[in-house]
Amino acid sequence: MAANSATPPSDRRFLIFFDFDETIVNESSDDVVVQAAPGQNLPAWLKDTYRPGHYNEYMQRVLAYMAEKGVTESAIRSVIEKIPASPGMQALFQFLRNRPPQDFEVVLVSDANTFFIESWLRRVGARQLFVKIFTNPATFDKDGRLVLRPFHSHSCLRCPENMCKQVILRDYVMRRTQERGRPFQRVFYVGDGANDFCPSLILGPRDTAFARRDYPMHRLITEIHEARPGEFKAVTVPWASGDDVVERLRKHAEEK
Repeated sequence: MAANSATPPSDRRFLIFFDFDETIVNESSDDVVVQAAPGQNLPAWLKDTYRPGHYNEYMQRVLAYMAEKGVTESAIRSVIEKIPASPGMQALFQFLRNRPPQDFEVVLVSDANTFFIESWLRRVGARQLFVKIFTNPATFDKDGRLVLRPFHSHSCLRCPENMCKQVILRDYVMRRTQERGRPFQRVFYVGDGANDFCPSLILGPRDTAFARRDYPMHRLITEIHEARPGEFKAVTVPWASGDDVVERLRKHAEEK
């Protein structure tokens, strides 16, 4: 599901993508939601149903179990809203807000879900920063169950079956370039996980992959540089804080 259907303005110089879990927020929202479950834990039989590459299906079962146990929408929202932002992330958001409006088009791409993301962003007052949010749709049904669905299907062998962020990035950049009549000056991607490595593979030499230091995305980029030099085109900037991202973005924003 892509929240926001209106076409963004065409005068933006740069395009920046953000992941959500362990990038914008400092924990995984799928892990945190369990704090709303009875005893703040899941039964072993439920945990044992997880299969690699099928996490979305697993979370559908988790949310169904929580509804059966009487966990309410407000209880889920409450634990999600309490997730701390990653270090320096609020400062990064403030930097983007304070830039001239023609600088950055800001997009979120996440394998979390609409309810978690929208709840958290609204709580910190950051929802308006994002012109588009690409994530798995999640809505409460009449019985009070948070119903989670996959974002799409794809043929990428590197990614979980419900989301390939490279497909999303490629399609979005292509469509926006056509709508604008010209490419963005630079594309930036801020992430941390293995599923953030896949989209960063299509970034070009003028673009930047901001990989959270010592997280899977950073390790995978390091490995590809060592194994196949020259294959990964983007500039890689490891980050430990949003301040590291601000420092690099400020340099590029001052370019003419």
